[in-house]
Amino acid sequence: MATLDLIGLRKSFGETAVLHDIDLSLADGEMLVIVGASGCGKSTLLRMVAGLERPSGGRIVLDGEDIADRDPAARDIAMVFQNYALYPHMNVFNNMAYGLRIRGLSRAEIARRVDEAAGLLGLQPLLGRKPRQLSGGQRQRVAMGRAIVREPKLFLFDEPLSNLDASLRVQMRAEIRRLQRRLGVTSLYVTHDQTEAMTLGDRLLVLHQGRKAQLDTPMAVFAEPADTYVASFIGAPSMNLLPATLAEGGTAVRLKAGPAFPLTDGRCDAPDGTAVTIGVRPEHLAPAAQGLSGQVDLVERLGSESVAHLHLDDGTPLAVKLAGADPVPDRLTVAPMVDQIHIFSADSGKRLAAAAAAPAPLEATGTAV
Repeated sequence: MATLDLIGLRKSFGETAVLHDIDLSLADGEMLVIVGASGCGKSTLLRMVAGLERPSGGRIVLDGEDIADRDPAARDIAMVFQNYALYPHMNVFNNMAYGLRIRGLSRAEIARRVDEAAGLLGLQPLLGRKPRQLSGGQRQRVAMGRAIVREPKLFLFDEPLSNLDASLRVQMRAEIRRLQRRLGVTSLYVTHDQTEAMTLGDRLLVLHQGRKAQLDTPMAVFAEPADTYVASFIGAPSMNLLPATLAEGGTAVRLKAGPAFPLTDGRCDAPDGTAVTIGVRPEHLAPAAQGLSGQVDLVERLGSESVAHLHLDDGTPLAVKLAGADPVPDRLTVAPMVDQIHIFSADSGKRLAAAAAAPAPLEATGTAV
């Protein structure tokens, strides 16, 4: 087990900067998930920690030692790849044991480690099979087993579940988290999947265009996004973002689409008429007599819930989560839970006011403009 510190880490390819001064600290045994859109630099960051890419600047400190200039084999790091990277001509036992043989461990020690990892992962009946005889989930278990037997200081996961079907992803996600907690190995996990990001990590790092957009616990990132990018990226469907202005001495917001709503978490310290962006998650909107009205374009029936997609009278798109069996009219009027309204700067996109933590049902809200 170990700590990991990234200090001013930068990466450029020619004149194109990919990562900008990333500062990050992982505690001993912590699992941190890195998430972001394609091209944001998350896999590049992971590859630099692994030694597969050389940093353009900054330090990578593992357990108090700077390893930025060390060869990958000398870093005491194990990596689980997206494509499993198994040797097709070797059986499961030899795939898991290969790295240990290269390091010169005794046969007895190799057998002990492989047997222990196979027991953890339920691979003991499969040790004699070749990769082509395994399912996708079994191959991923072998790749994880190969990492576990090394007993490394740090685990790196590079989108390891993206090649699996939905049901296997759920199963393997739970298995990875269970194993990481049981082994207590400090871990970095890269994914583009929001469910993985929310459920796997002790903390969540959102990258945007190579910069740290937000670093916090998954629920804190969801409940109090730092800016409009994080607000729109975390959550499915994403948060609704609506143009508005401050009103009534910063105690209310007036939407471009029409109605005004009070701010229940305190005054926003800016003059009336200041342009802002309002964020409301689809689950924090409910049918109401007054509020935001629009034409329903599509209803997605998801079983226990439905998502109605509509466009407001001014053309702004809006997504609303409803109970799964409820009928949805062609036109829908909804109002937000006023303690779940998020306020962002219209210019910078940065958060101006935090929504309250606990939602409160809303009967009738808003006053027509």
